[in-house]
Amino acid sequence: PLSPVTCVVPTLRRLVEVKMVKFSIPAVASAIALAACVTTTDAFVPASRQHSVSSQFGVASKSNVNQLSMTATLEQPPLAPLTVWGDRIENIRDIQAEYRKRPAPGFAPTIRASDVGLDSSSSKEQQIAYFKENATAIKQLMQDNSAVIFREFSLMKEQDGFVAFYEAIGMKTCLDPLHSVSARPTVDGKKNSPVYEAVNKESRKNFFIGMHNEFVGTRAPRAAAFVCFKAAETGGEFLIADGRAMFRDLSPELVEKLYNRQIRYSVMELPFFGWIDNLPEIAQGPVQGLVKGLASAAINAKVDFSVDLRWGEGGYDNIKMLQARAPSQPPIVRHPVTGEPTWFCNVHSHSSKLRKDRESKYGAERFEDGASQINKSDMFFGDDGDITDDDLKEMDDVTYKNVQFVKMTEGDVVLLDNYKCMHGRNVFDGTRKHGVAWFEGWEGEEEMKVAPGSVP
Repeated sequence: PLSPVTCVVPTLRRLVEVKMVKFSIPAVASAIALAACVTTTDAFVPASRQHSVSSQFGVASKSNVNQLSMTATLEQPPLAPLTVWGDRIENIRDIQAEYRKRPAPGFAPTIRASDVGLDSSSSKEQQIAYFKENATAIKQLMQDNSAVIFREFSLMKEQDGFVAFYEAIGMKTCLDPLHSVSARPTVDGKKNSPVYEAVNKESRKNFFIGMHNEFVGTRAPRAAAFVCFKAAETGGEFLIADGRAMFRDLSPELVEKLYNRQIRYSVMELPFFGWIDNLPEIAQGPVQGLVKGLASAAINAKVDFSVDLRWGEGGYDNIKMLQARAPSQPPIVRHPVTGEPTWFCNVHSHSSKLRKDRESKYGAERFEDGASQINKSDMFFGDDGDITDDDLKEMDDVTYKNVQFVKMTEGDVVLLDNYKCMHGRNVFDGTRKHGVAWFEGWEGEEEMKVAPGSVP
């Protein structure tokens, strides 16, 4: 995702005006590009329009437009909650061995309308009544199985019905985790909509979105609901994978190494600085220091986590670039409700090597413009060491072993726990319109929490 940052350009302009530094035309252009494009750790969604409020009721049906237009402005939902990293897991290999002895948990059961006494003639009111009556059981099913798939419900074919669905089961909406740094487009294009686009743009159809949990910096939704309003003609499957299975299936050696060294993402690349190499050698150091300082100040003022900028060579033409790295973090966490260890790591979507490997299967990812070039990420150990190709291959293999391709049709919904269930999206052709709502939690969540120390 990309977001405008405006504080760099005025600063550079003042520096140029007072002749503190002589900038070439490429240098000024680079600074402007830097100021215009800042990315985050989320899957690659172009910024659209800024939205500041989010409706609890969604899009009104035509019969209710006039009524809703006369209501007071709705309060803005809360920010996505802070990420729950939890306490350190001691003896991670022993804990993994204990869970490997247990029966594998279920994953992503399907509830069909026809299986619960509903059919195509069932009214919206009847469907909402079903969800209200079974709200607690549905949320428990999500907790036990990481995700639940809903099919054949006509209620969710339109946005107002989708909102009615998740309100009926007691999900508590929050702002998109990108809210503080970017603006994900909404399905209906309205800034007060609670339902966001789920990477439907034609320009991203050839981009396989790797498996990831949704979190940006210090914030992560507790849960999410993904809905299909129009299925792509070909491909475009919604992908899900159980993080608990990932934890079980990775080799003990790799689990221990990753957990003890932790992991760290580079969340953006700024490949605009080849012109610095053309400056007199005596000027290169001061200019690099100035550019890095301005960029660091601009980015860290925008995001709610510390970003470490470092110089390197790479990008798209092996030219000088600035790479921004987020703080180190554990790849495995204890679930905030159940206490189970679960894989909470976005290597599959963020590793530069794994993305390049996918290009051999799906073709080039079509990162064509400057903004898209910035939106490049990579993954390292928490101590900034490189992760070997063999380790990346194992993580990739175990991820694909656990991925489930869900071909959604109009009205289908996947309700998932963001800590237990990773998600992604297959490449597609045609027109695809999927949406997502994010949740800070749900009614009855506190009652579901297990006592500390009651699970291995």
